[in-house]
Amino acid sequence: MCVWAVYWRGLLLWTVGLVSLADSLWPCPLRCECYSEVLMANCSGRHLSSVPQGVPGDSQRLDLSHNRLKALGRRQFSGLGQLRELDLSDNVLTTIEVEAFLGLQNLVTLRLCRNRLKLITVGVFSGLSSLRLLDISENEILLFLDYTFRDLTHLRRMEVSENDLVFISQRAFVGLADLQELNVDRCNLTAIPTEALSQLGGLVRLRLKRLTITSLPNNAFRRLGRLMELEVSHCPWLESLAGNSLFGLNLTSLTLSHCNLSAFPYAPLHHLVYLRYLDLSYNPISSIQGNLLGDLLRLQELHLVGGNLFQVELQAFHGLAYLRLLNVSSNELVTLEEGSFHSVGNLEVLRLDDNPLACDCRLLWVMRRRLRLNFDGRPPTCNTPLQVQGRAFQDFTKSEIPSVFTCRPPRIISRRPQEVRVEEGHTVPLLCRANGDPVPSILWLGPKRTKLSPTGRIRVLPDGSLEVRYAQVHDTGTYVCIASNAAGNDTFPVSLRVRGLPSSGRNRSASYFLDGWNLVTAATAVNGSSQHTKPYPFDVKTLVIAVTMGFLSFLGSVAICFVLVFLWSQSKGQIKHTATIDFVPRSAGGSSSGAKTETSKFTMKLI
Repeated sequence: MCVWAVYWRGLLLWTVGLVSLADSLWPCPLRCECYSEVLMANCSGRHLSSVPQGVPGDSQRLDLSHNRLKALGRRQFSGLGQLRELDLSDNVLTTIEVEAFLGLQNLVTLRLCRNRLKLITVGVFSGLSSLRLLDISENEILLFLDYTFRDLTHLRRMEVSENDLVFISQRAFVGLADLQELNVDRCNLTAIPTEALSQLGGLVRLRLKRLTITSLPNNAFRRLGRLMELEVSHCPWLESLAGNSLFGLNLTSLTLSHCNLSAFPYAPLHHLVYLRYLDLSYNPISSIQGNLLGDLLRLQELHLVGGNLFQVELQAFHGLAYLRLLNVSSNELVTLEEGSFHSVGNLEVLRLDDNPLACDCRLLWVMRRRLRLNFDGRPPTCNTPLQVQGRAFQDFTKSEIPSVFTCRPPRIISRRPQEVRVEEGHTVPLLCRANGDPVPSILWLGPKRTKLSPTGRIRVLPDGSLEVRYAQVHDTGTYVCIASNAAGNDTFPVSLRVRGLPSSGRNRSASYFLDGWNLVTAATAVNGSSQHTKPYPFDVKTLVIAVTMGFLSFLGSVAICFVLVFLWSQSKGQIKHTATIDFVPRSAGGSSSGAKTETSKFTMKLI
């Protein structure tokens, strides 16, 4: 046993000796540390102001980060043809000459982040035909010129975040046919560089973050047919997406978070049939409407956190048969009904926390599935009713559920028969009041049993009443008020009769009159035979305003005329104030034809 211990100890010492001998034979620059076993030269944080000499020619990794390098000259790394990784981050580089990296034909990774580069000259990356990763983030680069990256034919990933970019030339990305991932974060771009991006036909992942863009125009990402993941986030001025802004894309993941979208972007998304992940968090989106997301057949995850969401309509997720995760935490939701889903059978994760939830029958389906649903460690809590406020769903016992999660069917309060009569041209409200728990919604049906909307001449008001403006004879009929909530509904009919005015009392060609206005026909005004005095169609305030506007228009016209006359007179030169007139006086007795007459003159003063 001791013999074997001595043998292994001797073998270990011999191995250590060989390694020490190899280290002593592998050259290393001063102020650097070299590791022959990994073929690495570490010169990080050595206060170097220039690239050190004597780096072993067979090195595969060279770390020059955290130094004081200001410039790189032409063929700066000649003789290091085996180098695969070069780290120049955290220096003070301001200049890189053309062909600075020439000879590094095996280089795979180049890091130039956190320097002071303002411009990258065309030809800087010459010779880097094997480069896969380029990191030029956190510099002061202002623009990318045409063909800046044309030598990086096999580049797969590029980081250009944290720069002062204001412009990307249309041909800046020419040559990057193999680029798969591009990250642009915190730049000064005010628009999507569509033409430049169209050169990246092989792009798979694109992240555009913290930009000052205000909209996504149509065809913003054209020719990016291979793009799978798109992130546009932290753009507080982005308020809208054009209907065809995502046209031509076949995305599987889309993030549009921390923007200013006030409505769910149904139109731009409808063609994304391969989409599996959608994140619209931290946008002021207030509602998700029903039956508008059915085209997203393969959607599995939907995140809408931290918005103004207060309503998820019934059938909102109709067609989303594979939805397994829904995160609508930190919103204004009072409830989330089972009828909003295509099916809750595939739902695995549900985040409803930090919402003012009303614990009634609408959330009973969540309580029944609470043991199978994953709340991600943040179970929802009740906000109402008051007696269970603040209690988490998982804290309720089975016996408590039937008495808490209940609803009271709606009941229309006033059920006395209503028959409203009104003259044509007037406005009339049809009242409908109901109570219930939860508060019922009011719906009105017209005489033809069509649903009436909150807009138009006949509209449903926010308080639930129906307003018929400028009533017409053909509005006559029975209107039905329907009060409904999760527990049921109640109906009540209201009859409206509109009486047409006599033909002598108004112009029958008019479609309707404003409320309270009655016009007097010409025949009645002349003959004075009308038995009823018709009020004048304008009130005193309207007449005063009309007269004042007319008087001001008259004074303005007169003033313009005086100005024009004055300018015309000035163009005629000096104005004469006197005039001399020649005349021949007539004799008293009538002179003969041969008599001699004299011409007289007199001067007249012009006033």
